Amino acid sequence: MSVNLGRVGVWTFAFEDQPVARVREAAAELDRLGYGAIWIGEAFGREAFTQAALLLEATERLAVATGIANIFLRGPIAAAAAERTLGEAFPDRFLLGLGGHRTVDQPAGLLPHHGRPVPTVRAYLDAMDQAPLRSPAPAEPPRRVLAALGPRMLELAAERTWGAHSYFVPVEHTARAREILGPDALLAVEQTVVLERPDRGREIAREFVGGYTQALHQVENLRRLGFGDDDLLDGGSDRLLEALVVWGDVETVAGRVREHLDAGADHVCVQVLAEGLPIRQWRELAPALLEL
Repeated sequence: MSVNLGRVGVWTFAFEDQPVARVREAAAELDRLGYGAIWIGEAFGREAFTQAALLLEATERLAVATGIANIFLRGPIAAAAAERTLGEAFPDRFLLGLGGHRTVDQPAGLLPHHGRPVPTVRAYLDAMDQAPLRSPAPAEPPRRVLAALGPRMLELAAERTWGAHSYFVPVEHTARAREILGPDALLAVEQTVVLERPDRGREIAREFVGGYTQALHQVENLRRLGFGDDDLLDGGSDRLLEALVVWGDVETVAGRVREHLDAGADHVCVQVLAEGLPIRQWRELAPALLEL
């Protein structure tokens, strides 16, 4: 089984509050624009596998990846069954990204008493692999990726899956992740962008980053990268904002994406911050990003 993500894709939460018909139209346009993949998260919006099915049905070429399907919201047998179903229905176009964190205000779901992240994810993968599924088995094992920030989770991603999906990370993390993963594992990196003038872009970036400074796993990763208490106050220091979010014109955004690719990313999925569906921004970015 092979999934071709291309060099650049789109990462978005923007589908969550849109009617299904509008989501289908937007996905079809992303397909026509030439992006390699659509990445979707899973929090309080649509369920990841059904949303992926909607997107795959609405498109013809691009891949759809979960970034991530949350292991605390479903058991491993259900995840394995859904993965196999989508893989059979849409050959070489669905990529399952799995993640193991839970925010303090998120329901515990099916795994309320979890232990340390790496053993928990390892056990989940074991259970998926051992699931007694009766549906037709693929000729090759499906490709998966793990949401991975720290060294041990990156090592697990390289050991047990196709590779890693990193989110909310600077270019420095991409370089470190590549060293840990080795040369062969996939590294798919999310990059947040704002197509706005500098003053407005910084304002939007601070609101976005401030929300993630409440997430313990993200804070731990930022501290590993050398950011301190002062960087995490009041929505984030200028140094932190500039490391995590790029704002400005199309060429500025393309420059940051190129930095991730040069640092070792195989694929960069761009998350545009905007009101509603960022169709205009996706259109404006496509020519420059898809030439990288």
